[in-house]
Amino acid sequence: MPIITASIDPVTRIEGHLKVDVEIDTIDGVQQVVDAHCVGTLFRGFEKIMEGRDPRDAPNITSRICGVCPTSHGMAAALTLDNAFGVTPPTAGIMMRNLVHGACFLESHILHFYILSLLDYIKGPAMAPWQPGWDTGRRLDATTEARLQGNYLKAIELRRKCHEMGAIYGGKLPHTPSFIAGGFTAVSTQDDKDGFQILLTEITTFIQGTLLPDVELLASLYPDYFSIGKGYGNLMSYGVFDNESGSGTLFEAGLINDGSATVQALDTNNISEQVTYSWYDQTTDGKHPSVGDTIPVHPKGEAYSWLKAPRYSGVNYECGPLSRMKVNGDYAGGVSVMDRHLSRAQEALKIALAMQGWLDAVGVDAPGYSPTAVPASASGVGLTEAPRGALAHWIGVESGVVSHYQVITPTCWNCSPRDAEQNRGPMEEALIGTPVKKADQPVEVLRVVHSFDPCLDCATHVMRPDRKGKVYIVDRYGTRIEEA
Repeated sequence: MPIITASIDPVTRIEGHLKVDVEIDTIDGVQQVVDAHCVGTLFRGFEKIMEGRDPRDAPNITSRICGVCPTSHGMAAALTLDNAFGVTPPTAGIMMRNLVHGACFLESHILHFYILSLLDYIKGPAMAPWQPGWDTGRRLDATTEARLQGNYLKAIELRRKCHEMGAIYGGKLPHTPSFIAGGFTAVSTQDDKDGFQILLTEITTFIQGTLLPDVELLASLYPDYFSIGKGYGNLMSYGVFDNESGSGTLFEAGLINDGSATVQALDTNNISEQVTYSWYDQTTDGKHPSVGDTIPVHPKGEAYSWLKAPRYSGVNYECGPLSRMKVNGDYAGGVSVMDRHLSRAQEALKIALAMQGWLDAVGVDAPGYSPTAVPASASGVGLTEAPRGALAHWIGVESGVVSHYQVITPTCWNCSPRDAEQNRGPMEEALIGTPVKKADQPVEVLRVVHSFDPCLDCATHVMRPDRKGKVYIVDRYGTRIEEA
């Protein structure tokens, strides 16, 4: 039979704008994906927005890259400024950063399983927008589905409480203004600690008693998904959550190559961004982000995505909870769809338990930041982890203002397009071999995609094609200035 081309556009139940094109063929009697293209369909240009501004604006501006993981960009930008300015935050500042960032992780992991992924496996309520839905080959009985639907609604409530918890120190969520160079703007009171404790206890109980058992149940009913969605099997973590002592992190940095049990040291000098199949000027190809640039070019040859293609020593690496847990020695499973779900839930519990220690370490009335001045000239990098994986910001400062800013997000790694050597991105490779029962309802493709928890607003760094295929360039105020 001829190869079937299927396109999911847009991919729903993710953050941002993603299109996935797959080619489906029958091999050895199994209808399966034989090729895939992941297409980031939105360009935003936050790196260019940063140029010419006071570097201290970076945490507030870059947190607007994403409303699902805004503390991640606030943290990355603050770490970048710490590095560029040569300042070390006090213990209370480090702990409050961890607590607010940790609240975002818990919120995101709860959101991902119940709201973004679970409906690939169960029926939603018998009403719009959940119905009509695809035939997903469900394996849960009606009673269990009803229970999970109830937990879906409970998860919405707990997600809100995660934001409320983070806002105790962050002031508000999303987009807290509290991450700054040298630390954190809050000063803890005993009431803050008591209020945080109440919410942390409730959220930890939900993760331990509801989230983890639900994910384990799903994994037991879909054992075949432990052999679907592997991809390259190369894993990367930048490390996240500084320890109270200021040395070491809860999750360590490192690399694991496919088939190896050895964790290798991470050297960020080996990172480059390729743009052969991205809508960016080819003069920026292969550069390290400290000297890279974001110059949009559309249309462009065989390019098909607004995502760049980050590589480490020319090699693809997947990032996210599975990578963190494997690099840290906390997860013994493999690399697959269900391994991503299980490791994410287990990580949520690990972080929730660690947050108790961070809360205990926050001193009442202890200063949260070390005052620092803006240098006339400087450069720096901030490495951290978002819920979805490895996140880094690079900054250059000249004459006291930002001369250069680059961001590489987790979804840029995971959903990247092909590189100059024709190697697919990690998610594209993970889709190869995925069995597809119905080509017109490729829910199996969505299960692989959703297991990565893609966030495209983070990855596509303002152009947006309308339905006639035109592209408009707008300024920072949304005013159209050019038609391309």
